Amino acid sequence: MSEVKTNKVSPSTGTAFTLGDSGDTFTLPSGATLTVSGTSTIASLGASTASGTLSMADNIVSRPVVKDYAETVYAGGNSSTAVTLDETNGNVQTFTMTGNCTFTMPSGSGLQAGSSLTLILTQDGTGSRTGAFTSVLWAGGSAPTLTTTATTGIDIITFYTFNGGASPVWYGFLSGADMS
Repeated sequence: MSEVKTNKVSPSTGTAFTLGDSGDTFTLPSGATLTVSGTSTIASLGASTASGTLSMADNIVSRPVVKDYAETVYAGGNSSTAVTLDETNGNVQTFTMTGNCTFTMPSGSGLQAGSSLTLILTQDGTGSRTGAFTSVLWAGGSAPTLTTTATTGIDIITFYTFNGGASPVWYGFLSGADMS
């Protein structure tokens, strides 16, 4: 039988503590913060509720079962003629097309392999706006033609990169055309 270690922590002191051996049991006081670093296993949290923000800092979460989740939707506003997309704003992004726009796809050392990005593009009151996308390989070999209907022309385009990084290969798919 392993020894049970008891650590009394006062959240007001900011005292750090370490639980070393497998099988340790502890209760975190109300208002305290638990920081886990390195390779860790949490066997069971039981019926737990978390609130606030959990930053995984590009670390791996293995085998989660996720229920009732949502992705961050970034409202990019008006597109004008050039938009550099940034996946850190959110994996779903909306823009109103106010000009023929070139969208520059995300790249950089922070872009993770397996990233996806969904754009929801709406035509402005003028309509007939076009979109071009840098460095995208398209299903069927050619970029889709956007719906040009003023105000109600809405298209949904999804992108994936399997390599990420500074020179990602983006694959583009028209997920929904003329969603009016």
